[in-house]
Amino acid sequence: MKVLYVTSEAAPFAASGGLGDVMGALPKTMAGLCPEKDSVGVIMPLYGQIPAAMREKMEFVTSYEIEYSWRREYCGIFRASVEGVTYYFIDNEQYFKRGGGLYGQFDDAERFAFFSLAVVEYMLRSGNVPDVLHANDWQTAMTVVYLRTKFADCEALRNIKTVFTIHNIEYQGKFDPYILGNVFALDECYKSILEYDGCLNLMKGAIVCADRVTTVSPNYANELRHAFFAFGLQNMINMYAYKMSGIINGIDTVYFSPDKGGDIRYPFSVATVKEGKAKNKMALQAELGLPQDKDVPMIVMITRLTHAKGIDLVLRIFEELMEENVQFVLLGTGDESYERIFTNLCARYPDKARALIKFDRVLSKQMYASADIFLMPSKSEPCGLAQMIACSYGTIPVVRAVGGLYDSITPFGTAGSNGFHFNNFNAHEMLFKLKDALNLYGRARQEWDEMVDRAMHTDFTWRKSAEKYLQVYQNLL
Repeated sequence: MKVLYVTSEAAPFAASGGLGDVMGALPKTMAGLCPEKDSVGVIMPLYGQIPAAMREKMEFVTSYEIEYSWRREYCGIFRASVEGVTYYFIDNEQYFKRGGGLYGQFDDAERFAFFSLAVVEYMLRSGNVPDVLHANDWQTAMTVVYLRTKFADCEALRNIKTVFTIHNIEYQGKFDPYILGNVFALDECYKSILEYDGCLNLMKGAIVCADRVTTVSPNYANELRHAFFAFGLQNMINMYAYKMSGIINGIDTVYFSPDKGGDIRYPFSVATVKEGKAKNKMALQAELGLPQDKDVPMIVMITRLTHAKGIDLVLRIFEELMEENVQFVLLGTGDESYERIFTNLCARYPDKARALIKFDRVLSKQMYASADIFLMPSKSEPCGLAQMIACSYGTIPVVRAVGGLYDSITPFGTAGSNGFHFNNFNAHEMLFKLKDALNLYGRARQEWDEMVDRAMHTDFTWRKSAEKYLQVYQNLL
């Protein structure tokens, strides 16, 4: 069986978020489950942001011109092999060699229409045709649509089975209907496949055309049937629910290992977690200028500063939280107003709080290793990786029970608990659950230590998830 993952980003080449992490980990794990040589491939744009050291590992394969609409565009193909996975890169400097982020360009519709068409053209021209094409999020949705429209009568591609994964339904790829032919090179007869709520919706088109649709957690798959979570696509989700399922993501349990993953000052294992966390906590306190006290409970947040991450809840109860015997450290960037408010709030509590407005992978691992409680009060969360990472470092998550947070964290008071849940998007409900965690930490250390042990033993490896994807592929075939 041959599987080709189509993605707009993949670690370690270019990544801006969770999708990049998933596409860096899932294909490698799948390659271990599919021992045939060259059975797993990933195809993505050749961005200018890809480091030079990684470009040196690539080899040029071929180039040709692609015709779509009125355009004739250069398309180069490069290839690299990493840990059993063959990565293919679509080269076009006009579209992909740019400054700034991977997305948010004025011509994103055209850039990713070209990329999606180039993926299909590559399969057709090279004869390297997978059994399963697995596309991810709106940027690659058109690969699925093209296979069922422009190339529906192509004998060489007819037997490809398609899977489309929704990583975050908030971003759907919505564009003006008038660019159907000019940008997407589709005839008017296909307009109904993409058209939704007055615009072209690429995610909707992929949901219609794919053989299977997955999301990144079982609970998120259920939530998407409701308007509160689906950002307008609930009708399509319900219509095609028969081909939809949720498979929770995993994490790289070596990279995020407190004794093998590196980057933390005092590595520790499950057996030495208490001593190790105390040393790391005091080192972090010294670095941040907080009072050094190994016994004071430390709460951390490592997050994007956006409304969807529940930032408003934290701001609402922040001063009440500061009345507790606690230290609070936040790391993240995002909305400028949130950055400013947190900076000012934490400055009012110099002995208790710090706001670190930046992105820093090494520091984030040091915070996971130092903290006692990890706060993740998301309004919605398709899967979430931070709560899993926190568990691997013995840091107890306090999460809102939505999406993958519900699936991955078992609440205190139930068998196998590894964290705390609160249900409603309510600031004081969150505060009361934080106080429950603080009380357990301060007054029932044996129970707390047992929960830390369970958290660190929770299996968040990618293998379980990859096996479920493999079952999806095999069922399709």
